[in-house]
Amino acid sequence: MAKHDLIVIGAGPGGYVAAIRAAQLGFDVACVEKEVALGGTCLRIGCIPSKALLESSEKFLETQGALKEHGIDVSGASLNLANMHKRKDKVVKMLTTGVAGLFKKNGVTRYEGSASFTAPTKLLVTGKDGEVELEGERIIIATGSSSVVLPDIELDGARVGTSTDALAYDAVPEHLVVIGAGYIGLELGSVWRRLGAKVTVVEYLDRILPGMDAEIAQDALKTFQKQGLEFRLGARVTSAKAQGEGAVVEIEGQEPLEADRVLVAVGRRPNTDGLNVAAAGLELDKRGFIPVGAHFKTRVPGVYAIGDVIGGAMLAHKAEEEGIACVEGIVTGTGHVNYGAIPGVAYTEPEIASVGKTEEQLQSEGVAYKKGVFPFMANGRARALGHTEGKVKVLADAGTDCLLGIHIIGARAGDLIAEAVAALEFGASAEDVARTSHAHPTLAEAFKEAALAVDGRAIHV
Repeated sequence: MAKHDLIVIGAGPGGYVAAIRAAQLGFDVACVEKEVALGGTCLRIGCIPSKALLESSEKFLETQGALKEHGIDVSGASLNLANMHKRKDKVVKMLTTGVAGLFKKNGVTRYEGSASFTAPTKLLVTGKDGEVELEGERIIIATGSSSVVLPDIELDGARVGTSTDALAYDAVPEHLVVIGAGYIGLELGSVWRRLGAKVTVVEYLDRILPGMDAEIAQDALKTFQKQGLEFRLGARVTSAKAQGEGAVVEIEGQEPLEADRVLVAVGRRPNTDGLNVAAAGLELDKRGFIPVGAHFKTRVPGVYAIGDVIGGAMLAHKAEEEGIACVEGIVTGTGHVNYGAIPGVAYTEPEIASVGKTEEQLQSEGVAYKKGVFPFMANGRARALGHTEGKVKVLADAGTDCLLGIHIIGARAGDLIAEAVAALEFGASAEDVARTSHAHPTLAEAFKEAALAVDGRAIHV
């Protein structure tokens, strides 16, 4: 039986980061991962391949006429979907092999296979080469999540599938139905719309992007509709299944939708199947998550859990922060994650990014606030880029002026939100941002102007 100071189950963003940090701090670390490639859902079949397709599909769309206003005439451009997938796969391989290299550099022992508890400190790893017994003084569960499937939706991976399937379609669907108007559904729906598919998004709620600031989400809806995406909001899907050469989606009280393919993107569930958590003395909550207390400790001494498997925002960077905080808490006794400063980004066009409280949350909590808004159409850099759609919205406490929330829809919002996160993390006020010099011309100036607008002092609008 191999023994280690720390064993991490799962090599996704939370798990591999935790393993590397623990090795840096002097632990003998092992990481168990059932997939051949490291990096988890994010690197293999999630964040990275979807962003590669988003970038490639946007470039293809530009060749279809969007470059004309820049004085660039393109003719004869055609889609080579196979090569687009090759590029995506190359990006993924470079990053997953990079994680393997980091494991080697930091002395992390990798075990390929599925782990299950046999006792609170013992695991059985079953892989292609048989079974290996491991014992860890401490164990971190970082097994991530997988796609939720609604009742009466029959997945076949070909006509009706999840985001994993939608990343690898071998042809552009004539009609793609997306069930779910969250980040994943809108991103992948955007990819295939740009490449020529008719896309219909079906959402149970009466809005898109649940949890995001409603004003920003409404702006996004109008933009997506102009881009050609069709929406059925407030629509309850009762079934979806392959039918003939296509698929059919039944919607309560509405005409069914016929499609070539159906993408189911209605959320994610924790990966706990096969872990045999009962052998470790653990119990799952009613939704299947692993309950944790301070410093990510479970009810069993020496066993910790992080990332999607404990709930909260199912985001790669949130899992990374938890992995670092968990390991540093084990070693030093201190480790902290500020959940009020975890950004969320939808990598559509335009991008949508948010951190902190939404306007609806502040209203429901009875918090007095001030609001500043600045449109990208008044920003010089946005004009030069030719991407003037969107705005920056800043929410600040009415009494103290401290930042409460920042919401952006516009070009490169996913990058711009970083400054907002830093400002929020360090307790900055709108005045602090407003009096910070921002290079000109940059998109970031829109954040400064929105901060000025909190007190009605925006200069360029």
